[in-house]
Amino acid sequence: MKRRQFLTVATAGAAAATIAKPAIAQSSPEISWRLTSSFPKSLDTIFGASEVFAKAVSDMTDGKFKLQVFAAGEIVPGLQVADAVTNGTVEVGHTASYYYVGKDPTYAFGTAVPFGLNQRMQDAWWMHGDGDKLMNEFYNTQKIQALIGGNTGCQMGGWFRKEVKTPADFNGLKMRIGGFAGRVMQKLGAVPQQVAGGDIYPALEKGTIDAAEWVGPYDDEKLGFNKVAPFYYYPGWWEGGAMLHFFINLDKWNSLPANYKAILTNAAHHANTDMQAKYDARNPAALKRLVAGGAQLRPFSPEIMQASFRAAQEVYTETSATNAQFKKVFDNHMAFRGDQFLWWQVAEFNMDNFMVRAKAAGLI
Repeated sequence: MKRRQFLTVATAGAAAATIAKPAIAQSSPEISWRLTSSFPKSLDTIFGASEVFAKAVSDMTDGKFKLQVFAAGEIVPGLQVADAVTNGTVEVGHTASYYYVGKDPTYAFGTAVPFGLNQRMQDAWWMHGDGDKLMNEFYNTQKIQALIGGNTGCQMGGWFRKEVKTPADFNGLKMRIGGFAGRVMQKLGAVPQQVAGGDIYPALEKGTIDAAEWVGPYDDEKLGFNKVAPFYYYPGWWEGGAMLHFFINLDKWNSLPANYKAILTNAAHHANTDMQAKYDARNPAALKRLVAGGAQLRPFSPEIMQASFRAAQEVYTETSATNAQFKKVFDNHMAFRGDQFLWWQVAEFNMDNFMVRAKAAGLI
C-alpha cells in the first residue's frame, strides 16, 4: 500500500473510531442510584437479593451503573419503600408488594394472596401469564415499574405463644401478619398487626402481639422467634409462594436506554432465582436446629384450614364488588390458578407425595 493510501485509510479509521465513541457513551451512561430495602441487613436471604441485584447490574455495565443499597430504616422505614419510590426519594426499592394493600388491595397479587399460587406458579403467572402486564399497568398508576425480585417459597404459619386448635382460638388473638391475609384473619376473629421485620421480636417478647409470621426456618431462627413463642405452625396458607419486587420510579425507568433496561431486567431475574435457591438450601438445617432446640412443630388443623379458606373466599367476593382493578387481576389470577393445580395434581404432586412418604418410611 502506498504511503498516501495508508494515511487516507488510517485517517478514515481514526475518524470512524472517533464517531463511534460518543454513540457508545450515549447508550451506556454512568448512573448512580439509591436502592432502599424493606428488610434488615441481618437477613442475608431477603435483604441479600438487593445486593445480588446491585452486583449483577454493576458487573454487566463494567461499573457504569451503580446501585447503592440501604437497609430498612437507613433512608425510610421498611413499610414506606413504595412511597419513597413513587415520590422519587429513591430510584429503586426492594419490597413486598402486599405491604401496601392499605393503599389498594390490588397490591396483594404482586406478592401472594391466601390460597393462591406456589412459587413456581407465581413465577409462571408473572413471566408467561398476564401477571407482569396486569400488575405493571396497575403499578404505573403509582409511578412505579416493577421487576421480579425474589421468592420465599411457601412460608410457615408462624410462631404462637399458645396453641391454636380450632378457629375459635383466633378470637382476639393479636397477630403480626402481612398483606391481604390480615383481612382474612379478621374474619376468624384475630386482630392483625402490620409490623416490619426488625420490630417483630420485641413486640412478641413484650406480649404486644400473641403470634407472628415472617418467612420460614432460616429467617425465623435468625430473628429469634423461637425464644419467645414455642409453637411453630404450618403452612402459611396466605403465602404459598411470596414474590418480592424491585420497584423502580417510573420516570427514572423511562429515562434509561434500552440496554440498561434489559440489564436491570436480567439482573432482577438472577436475584429472583438466587433468593429461592438460598431459602431451599438453608431452611432444612434451620428447621432441624429449631426443633432440636425445643420448637414445637404443629400443623394447622383441617378445621382451621377449611375455615380460613371459606373466610378468604368471602374477602375476595367483598373486595371484588368494590374495586374493579382488584377484580380484573383476581379473575385472571384465579383462572391461572385453576389450570396450574389441574396440572400439579398429575406429575408434581404424585412424585413429591411418593418421595415424602419414602422419607417418612426411612427409605431415603
